[in-house]
Amino acid sequence: MVDSQSTPARQRPSIVSISSYLLFLFLALQVITLIITLSTFGKTRDALRAAYADSATDGDQVADVFAVIGIGGSIVLLLLAVVLGVLALFNNQGRNGARITTWIVGGIMVCCVGGGLLSNAAGGLNTGGGNAGDGPSPEEIQRRLEEALPSWVTPVSLLLGVLSLIALIAALVLLALPKANPFFRKQTAGWEPPTPGASYPGPQAPGQPGYPQASGEPGYPSSGEPSYPPPPVANRPDDTPPTDRPGSTPPPTN
Repeated sequence: MVDSQSTPARQRPSIVSISSYLLFLFLALQVITLIITLSTFGKTRDALRAAYADSATDGDQVADVFAVIGIGGSIVLLLLAVVLGVLALFNNQGRNGARITTWIVGGIMVCCVGGGLLSNAAGGLNTGGGNAGDGPSPEEIQRRLEEALPSWVTPVSLLLGVLSLIALIAALVLLALPKANPFFRKQTAGWEPPTPGASYPGPQAPGQPGYPQASGEPGYPSSGEPSYPPPPVANRPDDTPPTDRPGSTPPPTN
């Protein structure tokens, strides 16, 4: 009989799969956001130069600062989103370390994306020109940006930010639900029922299936030797043929 120890197969809960899909969606949304930022950077730079044309502040310098903040921030968010995508693959395998790392990186991303949405809702781009005395006000900068950029850029960017925040928060919450905890626990070896007819590797009593027979026992030839029938046994001299059996013939007498 077989009694082996093995790790039972785990079935991934649906909430873990949905959480991974949401992390992949978050990654895709960050890619789209970076593409929009790069495609509109030229027009944004021209609008900043025009806004600071009549002030003592260098418009090119302001545009460079915006490039570092805007494009650099979008690239950092995209890299962190890629990390979350890789962690989603490990989450599907039930690795608890990956789940904990997802919570840490995801929490940082929630603060970044949420902070960006709050900043846009509070007044959009603010380059500090209103503090320069002769520089343009934040309202003037925002107006020039809206005139230079296509009308769909602002609402689409806002929609992408809201969807990214919702997808990320939902993914982190799904990983924290109690239903997902057993999938991320360390699995212990399980007991398998014995298979009928199989030999047990441990010691067995004689006569049980799979028990090796000793060499020389009747009906079991020695290992590596052919099996022959036993030779006939001849009558010894002192043996006398039986005469008291029915039908036997007595020996002749002299």
